[in-house]
Amino acid sequence: MADICAMQVDYLIIGQGLCGSFLSRYLLEAGCTVLVIDQPVENSASRIASGIINPVTGRRLVRTWEIEQLMPFAWEAYSSWGEQLQQPLIRKISVLDFPPNISMQQAFEERAAEDAYLQYPVAAEEWKPFFNFIFPPGLIQPALSISIGTLLTAWRKELENRESIRSAVFEWNDLIYTDSEVRYRNIIAKKIIFCDGVNGQQVPCFQLLPFAPNKGEVIWARIPNLPDSHIYKLGIHIVPWERDVFWIGSSYEWNFTHDQPTESFRNQIELTLKKWLRVTFQILDHRAAIRPANLERRPFVGLHPHHPSLCILNGMGTKGCSLAPWFARELANHLLLGTPIHPQADIVRFTKILGKNSLE
Repeated sequence: MADICAMQVDYLIIGQGLCGSFLSRYLLEAGCTVLVIDQPVENSASRIASGIINPVTGRRLVRTWEIEQLMPFAWEAYSSWGEQLQQPLIRKISVLDFPPNISMQQAFEERAAEDAYLQYPVAAEEWKPFFNFIFPPGLIQPALSISIGTLLTAWRKELENRESIRSAVFEWNDLIYTDSEVRYRNIIAKKIIFCDGVNGQQVPCFQLLPFAPNKGEVIWARIPNLPDSHIYKLGIHIVPWERDVFWIGSSYEWNFTHDQPTESFRNQIELTLKKWLRVTFQILDHRAAIRPANLERRPFVGLHPHHPSLCILNGMGTKGCSLAPWFARELANHLLLGTPIHPQADIVRFTKILGKNSLE
């Protein structure tokens, strides 16, 4: 006989970053009952991310993985959610990319001849009042800019109104599970889904997955005379954030001893801005966070192959804005309809490794 004092829900979700937010949205829209457990952290990876979806990536300017599907899906997902929350969440924007040397200029020009997302060159004269540069910039378009902080704050309020979230730290030792259900303190659910970002590598059932967290530092600066019509790239990115304020970053540190901002990064950014910008700027804020990246650069999505009541949606790395909506939908459909998960994301690919976990 079930404990009459227990709270019963269909799904228990750990974490309310982008993954947990999208997944809870999709499951609630499908008529499921959901409880999210999340302890707000000001400097989480989701909250300090730039919010950019870029169709090309890296020094070689190659197409981002699955971008032809991910970008239109993301546009619809954020747009419809913005209408629901009555908050503007997404806009289309172009990236003005300044090649740092002759080889990068040539690479951009060559790639622009074969990729519709790229245009080279663009009119350089109009940007000389704002930037010091040698090689004319190229254009990457369209990119998408998402107001992640607005989304997470608005959705948390909605979850609070539904009594579907608890502000608390999840404690693994209080979890009891079978193949058909989980119990966490006074909560009974069909499944628990870990969407807890960098904390996911501490969860015993998934700690053998090839997590490779990296640290990112970012700066916010007031640059009142810089147009907010573009994202600007020259090694670092300058991204419109709010009126006259820009997000600037980010670093990618694989070997780090703490999660705090460093003076060396701030000094590096200030020096870069002084060399690059021809307009004045003022540093406003400086933060750091650990990203939940992984060695394969592919998400972790699905049911634990040996413990089907335990699930995961994690490992999005730097591509969370594009990956989270798509794979939250895939996981929701898998849970509700049994549809397959992308084979490069489904954690069944780690069946052998996850079999080594000792959880009993």
